[in-house]
Amino acid sequence: MKKVIVTGGLGFIGSNLIDLLINKKYYVINVDKVTYSSNHYNVKDYKNSKNYKFIKYDIKNKQFKKLLFKYKPIGIFNLAAETHVDRSIDNPESFIQSNIVGVFNLLESFKEYSKRYNSKLIHISTDEVYGDILTGRSSENYPYKPSSPYAASKAASDHLVYSYVRTYKIPAIITNCSNNYGPKQHPEKLIPKLIYNILNNKPLPIYGKGTNSREWLYVKDHCEALLKVFNKGISGEFYNIGSNKNLNNLQVSKELIKVSKKRIKIGRKVKIFFVKDRPGHDVRYALNSRKIKNKLDWKPRTNFSQGIKLTFDWYIKNKNYYKSLSKKDIIKRLGKGWLRKELF
Repeated sequence: MKKVIVTGGLGFIGSNLIDLLINKKYYVINVDKVTYSSNHYNVKDYKNSKNYKFIKYDIKNKQFKKLLFKYKPIGIFNLAAETHVDRSIDNPESFIQSNIVGVFNLLESFKEYSKRYNSKLIHISTDEVYGDILTGRSSENYPYKPSSPYAASKAASDHLVYSYVRTYKIPAIITNCSNNYGPKQHPEKLIPKLIYNILNNKPLPIYGKGTNSREWLYVKDHCEALLKVFNKGISGEFYNIGSNKNLNNLQVSKELIKVSKKRIKIGRKVKIFFVKDRPGHDVRYALNSRKIKNKLDWKPRTNFSQGIKLTFDWYIKNKNYYKSLSKKDIIKRLGKGWLRKELF
């Protein structure tokens, strides 16, 4: 059976990727150091699976290569990262340690392992490395211009991976994805936070004026793209993975309210309100994903209208997901700023 390692597999994208890999008959070794955003609920269906193994491990550990030589995976999907911009503003050091030092240690281990065994590293990154894209869309050769400590740490890790490809000839590929949404996402992020508040009759806090625009990609489409890159991608290449569909935060909020009204009776307190904006908040991200479409024959299958319904339905059916989290992490994400205006 084909063995692969998924780092950060207790998180949002990692756990959804594990769903796909196990469905495709891979043996998955989930390596996760278990932080606040890690959740065993995300992989509860595989607790007794013969095709799944969980190992609590931090990729900052310089002995990561022992795991590689023991299990001999044909591939590594690196999703181990600190990812929340707000937290990177409060505490940049943890992002430097996880996203840069951790990737460095992973690369050092993989460098030795790939000399003896045929394997491939897929390093998953973000569209935030490109910074503000006020017009048009950023292709893979667009210059990096990160705005937050999070984005800067991911940019640095991308550069590290590529340098190891060029210098040490390791087989590795870098992907940059747009904003993911879907099942199993921690409620520090916008969409699951809003869903939690809708389900619990709470106001819906939005940064600034709600005009910040993001390209929304359903997580299961993203995971299919990652598997396509793993099977058909070329080492040393970068692949943007996006939906080509932008919505601002206010539009997302209104769509969620519309979807929820068709499924549940929402409370009186479920109203949009604006809070003080995040420092250095990028106005717009937008990817040009023609390369992966033309070279690897991938395109997203789920539009936002479909995906947001699937997402909302998952949280309704999995209310225990929120119970599995620390309540302070659920209520902390937004709303620290002052109330500016209420919309009806």
